[in-house]
Amino acid sequence: MVKELLVILISSSLVNNVVLSQFLGLCPFLGVSKKTDTATGMGVAVIFVITLASAVAGLIYQYILVPLDITYLQTIVFILVIAALVQFVEMFLKKFMPALYQSLGVYLPLITTNCAVLGVALTNVQKSYGILTGIVNGFATAAGFTVSIVILAGIREKLTHNDIPESFQGMPIVLVTAGLMAIAFCGFSGLL
Repeated sequence: MVKELLVILISSSLVNNVVLSQFLGLCPFLGVSKKTDTATGMGVAVIFVITLASAVAGLIYQYILVPLDITYLQTIVFILVIAALVQFVEMFLKKFMPALYQSLGVYLPLITTNCAVLGVALTNVQKSYGILTGIVNGFATAAGFTVSIVILAGIREKLTHNDIPESFQGMPIVLVTAGLMAIAFCGFSGLL
Protein backbone atom coordinates (compact mmCIF):
# COMPACT_ATOMS: atom_id res chain seq x y z
CA MET A 1 0.00 0.00 0.00
CA VAL A 2 2.81 2.43 0.89
CA LYS A 3 4.61 1.59 -2.36
CA GLU A 4 1.44 2.28 -4.36
CA LEU A 5 0.96 5.63 -2.61
CA LEU A 6 4.60 6.58 -3.25
CA VAL A 7 4.22 5.74 -6.95
CA ILE A 8 1.07 7.88 -7.12
CA LEU A 9 2.86 10.71 -5.29
CA ILE A 10 5.79 10.78 -7.73
CA SER A 11 3.66 10.08 -10.79
CA SER A 12 1.07 12.78 -10.14
CA SER A 13 3.54 15.48 -9.13
CA LEU A 14 6.38 14.98 -11.62
CA VAL A 15 5.74 12.40 -14.35
CA ASN A 16 2.12 13.36 -15.15
CA ASN A 17 2.36 16.98 -14.01
CA VAL A 18 -1.10 18.48 -14.32
CA VAL A 19 0.14 21.67 -16.00
CA LEU A 20 3.13 20.55 -18.04
CA SER A 21 1.93 17.10 -19.15
CA GLN A 22 -1.85 17.26 -19.10
CA PHE A 23 -2.15 21.02 -19.82
CA LEU A 24 -4.83 21.57 -17.18
CA GLY A 25 -4.90 24.70 -15.04
CA LEU A 26 -3.07 26.92 -17.50
CA CYS A 27 -5.04 30.09 -16.67
CA PRO A 28 -3.61 30.57 -13.16
CA PHE A 29 -0.31 29.03 -14.25
CA LEU A 30 0.25 31.80 -16.78
CA GLY A 31 -1.63 34.57 -14.97
CA VAL A 32 -0.27 34.34 -11.43
CA SER A 33 3.32 33.43 -12.20
CA LYS A 34 4.76 36.95 -12.37
CA LYS A 35 6.22 36.91 -8.84
CA THR A 36 7.35 33.95 -6.76
CA ASP A 37 5.55 35.06 -3.59
CA THR A 38 2.21 35.34 -5.43
CA ALA A 39 2.84 32.03 -7.20
CA THR A 40 3.64 30.36 -3.89
CA GLY A 41 0.44 31.74 -2.34
CA MET A 42 -1.60 30.47 -5.28
CA GLY A 43 0.14 27.11 -5.04
CA VAL A 44 -0.68 26.76 -1.35
CA ALA A 45 -4.31 27.72 -2.02
CA VAL A 46 -4.50 25.14 -4.83
CA ILE A 47 -2.91 22.47 -2.60
CA PHE A 48 -5.53 23.13 0.05
CA VAL A 49 -8.46 23.18 -2.38
CA ILE A 50 -7.43 20.13 -4.44
CA THR A 51 -6.52 18.00 -1.42
CA LEU A 52 -9.71 18.84 0.43
CA ALA A 53 -11.82 18.55 -2.74
CA SER A 54 -10.36 15.09 -3.38
CA ALA A 55 -11.34 13.98 0.12
CA VAL A 56 -14.84 15.46 0.10
CA ALA A 57 -15.60 14.45 -3.49
CA GLY A 58 -14.37 10.91 -2.80
CA LEU A 59 -16.56 10.61 0.29
CA ILE A 60 -19.62 11.99 -1.49
CA TYR A 61 -19.06 9.76 -4.50
CA GLN A 62 -18.45 6.59 -2.52
CA TYR A 63 -21.08 7.03 0.21
CA ILE A 64 -23.85 9.03 -1.50
CA LEU A 65 -23.71 8.90 -5.30
CA VAL A 66 -22.83 5.20 -5.71
CA PRO A 67 -25.35 3.82 -3.15
CA LEU A 68 -28.14 5.99 -4.58
CA ASP A 69 -27.09 5.05 -8.14
CA ILE A 70 -26.83 8.69 -9.20
CA THR A 71 -23.20 8.70 -10.33
CA TYR A 72 -24.23 10.60 -13.44
CA LEU A 73 -24.43 13.70 -11.20
CA GLN A 74 -20.75 13.46 -10.23
CA THR A 75 -19.55 16.43 -12.30
CA ILE A 76 -22.20 18.78 -10.92
CA VAL A 77 -21.58 17.62 -7.35
CA PHE A 78 -17.80 17.96 -7.72
CA ILE A 79 -18.16 21.51 -9.09
CA LEU A 80 -20.36 22.48 -6.13
CA VAL A 81 -17.85 21.02 -3.66
CA ILE A 82 -14.98 22.88 -5.34
CA ALA A 83 -16.91 26.17 -5.41
CA ALA A 84 -17.69 25.90 -1.69
CA LEU A 85 -14.06 25.18 -0.83
CA VAL A 86 -12.80 28.09 -2.91
CA GLN A 87 -15.24 30.41 -1.16
CA PHE A 88 -13.86 29.21 2.17
CA VAL A 89 -10.27 29.86 1.03
CA GLU A 90 -11.23 33.28 -0.30
CA MET A 91 -12.87 34.30 2.99
CA PHE A 92 -9.89 32.99 4.97
CA LEU A 93 -7.34 34.89 2.86
CA LYS A 94 -9.41 38.08 2.88
CA LYS A 95 -9.58 37.98 6.68
CA PHE A 96 -6.10 36.75 7.62
CA MET A 97 -3.85 37.49 4.60
CA PRO A 98 -5.22 40.60 2.85
CA ALA A 99 -1.98 41.32 0.95
CA LEU A 100 -2.00 37.84 -0.63
CA TYR A 101 -5.74 38.15 -1.27
CA GLN A 102 -5.16 41.41 -3.17
CA SER A 103 -2.18 40.07 -5.12
CA LEU A 104 -4.09 36.96 -6.28
CA GLY A 105 -6.91 39.19 -7.47
CA VAL A 106 -9.31 37.59 -9.93
CA TYR A 107 -7.29 34.37 -10.09
CA LEU A 108 -8.39 33.21 -6.64
CA PRO A 109 -12.07 32.82 -7.58
CA LEU A 110 -10.89 31.25 -10.83
CA ILE A 111 -9.72 28.21 -8.83
CA THR A 112 -13.39 27.27 -8.94
CA THR A 113 -13.20 26.96 -12.72
CA ASN A 114 -9.64 25.64 -12.73
CA CYS A 115 -9.99 22.48 -14.74
CA ALA A 116 -7.10 20.89 -12.81
CA VAL A 117 -9.20 20.79 -9.64
CA LEU A 118 -12.14 19.14 -11.37
CA GLY A 119 -9.76 16.95 -13.36
CA VAL A 120 -8.29 15.46 -10.18
CA ALA A 121 -11.73 14.63 -8.77
CA LEU A 122 -12.76 12.97 -12.01
CA THR A 123 -9.43 11.13 -12.33
CA ASN A 124 -9.90 9.71 -8.83
CA VAL A 125 -13.28 8.32 -9.87
CA GLN A 126 -12.08 7.03 -13.25
CA LYS A 127 -9.10 5.22 -11.73
CA SER A 128 -11.29 3.83 -8.91
CA TYR A 129 -9.08 5.32 -6.22
CA GLY A 130 -10.19 4.90 -2.63
CA ILE A 131 -10.46 7.84 -0.27
CA LEU A 132 -6.83 7.76 0.94
CA THR A 133 -5.42 7.09 -2.52
CA GLY A 134 -7.54 9.92 -3.95
CA ILE A 135 -6.31 12.32 -1.27
CA VAL A 136 -2.68 11.39 -2.01
CA ASN A 137 -3.31 11.83 -5.75
CA GLY A 138 -4.94 15.21 -5.12
CA PHE A 139 -2.11 16.41 -2.88
CA ALA A 140 0.57 15.21 -5.30
CA THR A 141 -1.16 16.82 -8.28
CA ALA A 142 -1.45 20.12 -6.41
CA ALA A 143 2.17 19.90 -5.28
CA GLY A 144 3.20 19.38 -8.91
CA PHE A 145 1.14 22.43 -9.88
CA THR A 146 2.84 24.45 -7.14
CA VAL A 147 6.33 23.35 -8.20
CA SER A 148 5.55 24.28 -11.81
CA ILE A 149 4.09 27.70 -11.07
CA VAL A 150 6.90 28.65 -8.65
CA ILE A 151 9.58 27.59 -11.15
CA LEU A 152 7.89 29.60 -13.90
CA ALA A 153 7.57 32.62 -11.58
CA GLY A 154 11.27 32.43 -10.73
CA ILE A 155 12.20 32.27 -14.41
CA ARG A 156 9.86 35.17 -15.21
CA GLU A 157 11.46 37.29 -12.49
CA LYS A 158 14.88 36.60 -14.03
CA LEU A 159 13.57 37.38 -17.53
CA THR A 160 12.70 40.94 -16.50
CA HIS A 161 16.44 41.67 -16.23
CA ASN A 162 17.27 40.26 -19.69
CA ASP A 163 17.31 41.87 -23.09
CA ILE A 164 14.50 40.11 -24.94
CA PRO A 165 13.59 40.92 -28.56
CA GLU A 166 10.48 43.07 -28.78
CA SER A 167 8.45 40.43 -30.58
CA PHE A 168 9.05 37.96 -27.72
CA GLN A 169 8.37 40.34 -24.82
CA GLY A 170 5.40 39.59 -22.59
CA MET A 171 3.34 36.46 -23.07
CA PRO A 172 5.30 35.00 -26.04
CA ILE A 173 8.45 34.48 -23.95
CA VAL A 174 6.31 33.07 -21.12
CA LEU A 175 4.78 30.52 -23.48
CA VAL A 176 8.20 29.59 -24.86
CA THR A 177 9.46 29.18 -21.29
CA ALA A 178 6.45 27.03 -20.34
CA GLY A 179 7.04 24.89 -23.43
CA LEU A 180 10.68 24.36 -22.49
CA MET A 181 9.61 23.47 -18.95
CA ALA A 182 7.16 20.91 -20.37
CA ILE A 183 9.96 19.37 -22.41
CA ALA A 184 12.17 19.26 -19.32
CA PHE A 185 9.43 17.56 -17.29
CA CYS A 186 9.16 14.92 -20.03
CA GLY A 187 12.51 13.73 -18.69
CA PHE A 188 10.67 12.41 -15.63
CA SER A 189 8.65 10.02 -17.83
CA GLY A 190 11.30 7.30 -17.56
CA LEU A 191 11.20 7.53 -13.77
CA LEU A 192 8.31 5.10 -13.33
